[in-house]
Amino acid sequence: MDIMQAMLEKNVILLGIATLITISIGALVQLVPLYTMETTIEKVDGMRPYSPLELAGRNIYIREGCYLCHSQMIRPFRDEVERYGHYSLAAESMYDHPFQWGSKRTGPDLARVGGKYSNTWHVAHLINPRAVVPESVMPGYPFLATRPLSADKIAGDMKTLSVVGVPYTDDQIENAQADLKAQANPEMGDADAMAARYPKATMGDFDGNPAVITEMDALVSYLQLMGTLVDTTSYQTSPDGR
Repeated sequence: MDIMQAMLEKNVILLGIATLITISIGALVQLVPLYTMETTIEKVDGMRPYSPLELAGRNIYIREGCYLCHSQMIRPFRDEVERYGHYSLAAESMYDHPFQWGSKRTGPDLARVGGKYSNTWHVAHLINPRAVVPESVMPGYPFLATRPLSADKIAGDMKTLSVVGVPYTDDQIENAQADLKAQANPEMGDADAMAARYPKATMGDFDGNPAVITEMDALVSYLQLMGTLVDTTSYQTSPDGR
């Protein structure tokens, strides 16, 4: 062993070859098992693709850079769980392209913000954050409440996402526009059919202006969805948050 060690220490080429072999073995041990699995994400009950209105809201969320200050990943630690709720499950991001985990929080984590506040609160917060959170450094987005939602390409977005594995059906894509309108204003479409295609979808006038579907409607519908699809009570959390 001492002779071999001495040879490796004195011969750069041999040391490089030995290092390469060691790294290759480690990589194979890590990667080969993954190819024997159908998926590395545990399937959970309740997960579904975004509705057309929620997807439009998510697109606005990304467009405005909300992910730069708000993560959507609650870590499995006591302080995180006590403040934000049950730690995030991988399956909750399985239809996100791209995912919104993030690594920086200027504002709170939003993984479970759905249902925590009313639609009115979200609208007031987005128009003028300091009206409801005096210490907030978040900029206001009042234009969202007056800008009509342009979602004529939402069916195309859904079709594209289906190519990368999001299980949108032909029926969902075909009824994208009708479902978007029905969610924002049940009187504008078949709310029952929309609810059947997208269980647990929050319906109604999100921004307080039923005359027009705005970008505010879409963004609030997305915010109200976050963390509401999976029943986390069936997942035990230990005292340390795990």
